[in-house]
Amino acid sequence: MQRRERTHHLVELGGLVTKAGLVDLTDDDRAALLGGLLELADQLHDAGRADVLARWRHRGRHVFEADAERDRLKHEAAK
Repeated sequence: MQRRERTHHLVELGGLVTKAGLVDLTDDDRAALLGGLLELADQLHDAGRADVLARWRHRGRHVFEADAERDRLKHEAAK
């Protein structure tokens, strides 16, 4: 059960990388993706960690909300 949950979690994280457009923007270059993620991790080691996370969270929530609204409108239009 834990293995299945972990796999599901990892698939979701990979989906976020794809949703952000990083796979296409890097031509699926795994070294570039890892380097970019390491740069993000470096930002979180700085003193402004809370501000960085708040900015990222705000931007991510905005995208999730826009996607949910788009899906809701599609569902309504299909009725």
